[in-house]
Amino acid sequence: MTITIVPANAERFDDVEHTFSGGGDGLSCQCQWWKLTNAQFKASDREDRAGMLRAQVAADPSPALIAYVDGEAAGWVRVGPRTTQPRLSRTRDFAATTEPWDDPTVWAVTCFVVRKEHRGKGLNQRLLDAAIDHARTHGARILEAHPNDTSMTTRSANELYRGILSVFLNAGFREIARPKPERVIVQLELST
Repeated sequence: MTITIVPANAERFDDVEHTFSGGGDGLSCQCQWWKLTNAQFKASDREDRAGMLRAQVAADPSPALIAYVDGEAAGWVRVGPRTTQPRLSRTRDFAATTEPWDDPTVWAVTCFVVRKEHRGKGLNQRLLDAAIDHARTHGARILEAHPNDTSMTTRSANELYRGILSVFLNAGFREIARPKPERVIVQLELST
C-alpha cells in the first residue's frame, strides 16, 4: 500500500469530493461546519458549501490535506488557523483553551474523513502527522484539536470526524482540558 499526502487544491477538488463520498457526512457538510455559524450553515445547502470549499482549497496555504492510497483519493484532514474557523470560538465546550482566540499562530485540526474501504489502516495517524508538518511549515506556533476519547464511550464512525484522542496522543499532543468525559482539548507546541 502506497500512501501519498498532499495539500488539497483546486486541481484536486474532484478527488476531495471522491473522498467525501465514501461514507459519513463529508459529502453534505463539505467540511464547512467549523467555518460557518449555525445560522449560516442551516441557510446553506450542499451546493453552496461545495462552492465555499472549492474557493477555500484554491487558497495558499491550503486549508486541508488529501491522502491517496495507491493513487486513489482516500482521506482528508482540515488544518488551518483557528481564526479562519469561527465556530470553534462559539463552541462552549472549547472555552477552556489556553490560547487567545484571535491569535493567527494557533492552528486547529478540525475534520477527518476516510473512505470506508480505507478505515482501520492507520490513515488518520498519517494524515495527522502530515497536518503537523503542514502547520509548522506555514508558521503555526500551537496546533490544537478537539478529539473524541473513544475509551469513554462508543461513537459511530460518523461522529469521529474530529479525530480520536489516541491518534493525537501518539503524535505528541498533550491534553489541556476535558470539557466532557469523551470530549478532550489537546495541543501540540510547534515552536520553541
